[in-house]
Amino acid sequence: MARFAEGDRVRVDIPDETDPEHSRFHGDHGEVVKVLTDDAGTVTGDDRDSQLYRVALEDGETADFRWRDLRPPIDDSTEAEN
Repeated sequence: MARFAEGDRVRVDIPDETDPEHSRFHGDHGEVVKVLTDDAGTVTGDDRDSQLYRVALEDGETADFRWRDLRPPIDDSTEAEN
C-alpha cells in the first residue's frame, strides 16, 4: 500500500547527516508526480520499500525517494499563527 499518492504535497526528511542525499534534499518540499513500483521489498522484507515516489521539488528538480525519506509538508500557515 502506498503511503503517498500522486498529487500529494510532501517534505523530504533525511535526518542522517552522513547520508549523501541529506545536504542535497533534506527539508525540501514538493509534489508526488508518480508512484513507481520495484522489487526492493523482496530484498528488505518490507513491502513499503517496493514503492518509489517521484517528487517534483519546488526548485524544479525531480528526484525519487522511498517512504522513509518523506513526511507530510510543514504547513507554513500554522507556523505563522503560533
